Amino acid sequence: MVKQTTPHYVRSGLTHAELMDKKKYVIDGNNFDTLEGFYDEVSNVLIPGASWGRNFDAFNDILYGGFGTPDEGFILIWKNVKRSKSDLGDTATLKWLEGKLHNIHPSNIPIWKQRIAMHKLRYGETLFMILVDIILNHEDIELRFQ
Repeated sequence: MVKQTTPHYVRSGLTHAELMDKKKYVIDGNNFDTLEGFYDEVSNVLIPGASWGRNFDAFNDILYGGFGTPDEGFILIWKNVKRSKSDLGDTATLKWLEGKLHNIHPSNIPIWKQRIAMHKLRYGETLFMILVDIILNHEDIELRFQ
């Protein structure tokens, strides 16, 4: 029988990321209330002075490192997350979907209209949920809500 031991970082009361002394970044939900505002916050906090695509794919790329963020990951603290969850919730998502309708490929219009209809019924991922999902898909990033 193999004896299981508690990892040293759990025993110390520190997270693994803290023990590894990862860089910490703080984004604050009080600094933005739109997706564009979120992108501004990311620009100011994570990659000051850098130019980037300001979309979900580009945000995902930033999190891999090499754009000014550490390649080995980091701790991302999201302050005032309740406000962000509300500001980037159903209403903002519906507005975003409707705004994008005119810029998508014609073959995607039926699917996009279906997404809009679902969001009018409050079904589907919100902008907030999409952003959190992108972050959580990076195992080397520790996300903390405050």
